[in-house]
Formats: sequence, structure tokens, C-alpha cells
Amino acid sequence: MDFELSSDEALIQKTARDFAAARILPVASANERAGRFPEEIFRELARLGLMAVTTPAALGGAGATTVAYSVAMTEVARACASTAVGMAVNNMVCEIVTRFGTDAQCSRVVPPLTGGEGVGAFALTEPHCGSDAQALRATARAVGDTWVLNGTKTFITNGGYALFVVAWAKTLAGISTFIVPRGAPGLRVGREEDKCGIRASNTVELHFEDCVVPREALLGDDGKGFRVAMSALDGGRIGVASQSLGIGLAATDAAAKYAKERTAFGRPIADFQAIAFMLADSTTELEASRLLTLRAARAKDSGQPFSRAAAMAKVFTTEAATRACHRAVQVHGGYGYIREFPVERYLRDVRVTSLYEGTSEIQRLVIARDLLRSGV
Repeated sequence: MDFELSSDEALIQKTARDFAAARILPVASANERAGRFPEEIFRELARLGLMAVTTPAALGGAGATTVAYSVAMTEVARACASTAVGMAVNNMVCEIVTRFGTDAQCSRVVPPLTGGEGVGAFALTEPHCGSDAQALRATARAVGDTWVLNGTKTFITNGGYALFVVAWAKTLAGISTFIVPRGAPGLRVGREEDKCGIRASNTVELHFEDCVVPREALLGDDGKGFRVAMSALDGGRIGVASQSLGIGLAATDAAAKYAKERTAFGRPIADFQAIAFMLADSTTELEASRLLTLRAARAKDSGQPFSRAAAMAKVFTTEAATRACHRAVQVHGGYGYIREFPVERYLRDVRVTSLYEGTSEIQRLVIARDLLRSGV
């Protein structure tokens, strides 16, 4: 398999890297401490095509590959994981609507999200169910020429700022998907979560209280929404792998820089094997993570089945990045535990990556089931 980037993919990677260094990194720590949602940065990312990398250019996206999206995500996450997750969800919403929506839905929903007018949100998880998505309790009933939604969604990224929410609810036909615009009657933003990490990302509850949307808000076929959700999550796992890779790389870069500057017993601590081996292990595991993630992205781009590859990329990369962040704090010693140095933020940010878009345990189930069904 060819892991080299095309010229377009390399250009998108460089664009994301340069923008992240110039605009995101300088404000990342302050935004994280204040819990400030970076709306202006998202508008600028949209102008660069990075809020909808795989969305066709006709709808305002970059019209690029999943590989391009992956490497762009990694570069943004190296600067700020909070910004990366907001970017990831908007990309996912644009892709869902483009793939499953009607022409009218695409024309109404996607250009505002690609053009920076606002962000999209993905509302599947409920307070009583995360991994067991089929157990959702939110309902939608047809009333005349409308749908009326009731239920609560939790842990919704971008939810408090969303221009459009893609939400799942049970109808008489089964689980269905709906596009709910900001300001829809009966849509209420609930509490914002006080999180351990990615604190500049907006994470809220959404309440649907006799929320009325038109009949044409149904995305895809009635009763076929579970397939829409699982398709989105497969692609989303490539995004989370890319995000966690960026966090792990940032932590390892910081650890290597510190190890060369910090001295003990008259020598830089990088000269000591205990430190050097930690850096070597992180670098090796993250390079393996990069290749697994690119393989999954290439499979998606080529139209091959990629669920197992995406699950493998996510479980390995998120856990490797977590180990890399732990090592980075260890290399820093006591300084790694204070906010003057960024590695404590990386450690807090990376922890969620093995939880959302399917926990590590769910990824192992996906991998094992596919293995037992189709072989190695």
C-alpha cells in the first residue's frame, strides 16, 4: 500500500499545519483554561476548506480525500485538541448530509456549514445509552406535515452553537435520522459539561420537547437511521485516530525538547537511557498509529470495507497516544504536572479519545466480530 501523500493531500496538510501554528497554537492554552469556544477560528478553518474536507467543492467543501482530512485533523490536533474535535464533528455532519440527503437538503444545510456561518452537531448519545445506540429512547412522531421529536441527548459536541443538529429518534418504522435547525420550536440547549479535557470544545445536553420540524427534515429513509449512524461512526473513528495521533505527537515533541534542555547530574536528561527509551517507544508506537490510520483512510477512499481498519486505527492510536502523553509528563517530572507546561493539557485531552466515537472495548468487539466472520 502506498502511504505517500498526493500533491493535493500534502498541500492540505501544509495548509492545516501552517494555520495551526499561526492561529490555533498561540491561543490554545488560554482558550482551554477559559473554556472558550473558538468561533472565529472555525470561520477561518471554513474559509480554508478544512471544516468540510471531503465534501464536494460544489457544496463549498474542499472536495478532497479522507486521507487529506486525516492529515489535516492531525495537524490541527497537534495545536489544539478542542478545535480538532469541533472541526471533526462539522466534517462528519457535512459528510452525512451529502451522502444521505436529498438535493434540497444538501443545498439548504451544507453550504452554511462549509462557509463558516456556523457548525454542525451530531446527536446520538443519550443519558442512559452510549455504546448501545439501538437502546435510544428519543421519539419522533408524524403529525400532519411535521415531525415532533421528544427526548434528551447528551455529550453533544458543538451543540450549544450548532446551526444544524443531525439527531436520531425512534419512529414507528424504527430508528430514523433528522436534521434539526437552530431555533426549531422545542429545541432547548441544556447544561454545558464541566470536562476534564478538551475544555474549549462545547459539550452540552440537548432537549427535544415537542420539537417541531417539517416532514422534509427526515434524513434518508424512515427506519433506516441506524445504518446512517454506524456509517458516520466508522468514518468518525478515522477522525478520532487522527486527532489522538496529533495529541500524541505534540506531547512527544514537547518531551523531546524538554529532555534536551533539562539537565541532571551534569548532563541533559535525554542522554539517560530511561528517558531516551520512553521517547523511542512513543515515536515507534505513533508511527505505527499513523500507518494504521492512513490505511483505514485509504480503504475508505477506495470504496473498500473499512470498518475493521477504522476500529483498529482508533483503538491502537488512542491508546498509543495516551501512553505517549503519560510518558511526556513523566519526562517532565514535577513540571509535567503544572500548567506552565503543555503536557498536562495533552494528557487531559487525550483521555477522551478512547471513549467517544465508540470506546476501546467497542472497537475490540468490532474487530473480533469481523475477524470471526471473514477471517484474517
